[in-house]
Amino acid sequence: MRYKIDVAYKGTKYHGWQIQPNAITVQGELDKALSTFLRTPIETLGSGRTDAGVHARQQIVQFDVETPVDEFRFMRGINALLPHGILVKSIEQTHDEFHARFHATARAYRYYISKYKDPFGENQCYVFPKELDIEKMNEAAKCLFDHIDFESFSKIHTDVHTFNCTIMAAEWTQTPEGYVFYIKANRFLRGMVRAIVGTLLKVGLGKMNKEQFNTVILAKNRHEAGAAAPADGLFLEEVSYPNEEK
Repeated sequence: MRYKIDVAYKGTKYHGWQIQPNAITVQGELDKALSTFLRTPIETLGSGRTDAGVHARQQIVQFDVETPVDEFRFMRGINALLPHGILVKSIEQTHDEFHARFHATARAYRYYISKYKDPFGENQCYVFPKELDIEKMNEAAKCLFDHIDFESFSKIHTDVHTFNCTIMAAEWTQTPEGYVFYIKANRFLRGMVRAIVGTLLKVGLGKMNKEQFNTVILAKNRHEAGAAAPADGLFLEEVSYPNEEK
């Protein structure tokens, strides 16, 4: 039988979501805790990858097990086994055909920028003290809706078959502490959000205009875009599924 769990994590000390040899990852720690608690080898599948240092408020994860899981006992036990910074928020049984990655219709990220150093928000935002022109950044961000090929914002060495993504939302807002960028799409390329943020920061600083930002997208060349913003400020916020699979 198949279960899906909603997982949150602070990615600071982990080498991303996906299991890697000789590296501590969120998936590796989760699989280890699940296998210990359920007393059988467990291999999870997440809705997508997050890079080293990136956080998640919602990562949907599936796993299979032969016997039913007592949900109350599971929630108490699994979180006791997981290391600090990883939390299982909920568990529910789902149908055997459910696929955490392929059935997801959208993912949403937020990128947090703080104007000031904050000891309580350390490693959870990008400290950037310069003033940004949020109106120009939002005008440039609208260009994202006119395109589907985002090779310019993808890591160069990646194993994807297509660079096509459909952007559903992209907007900057200003907060008392700084700025927040929200972006939602059907899928994201590796490093895509951080590359978009880094390039839009150039717009906000007056080093690039909307037309030049659009030209970066058309170039389909990562070297034309800005440097990737640090991982600290990036959060996977939400994963969406069709109504019948929520």
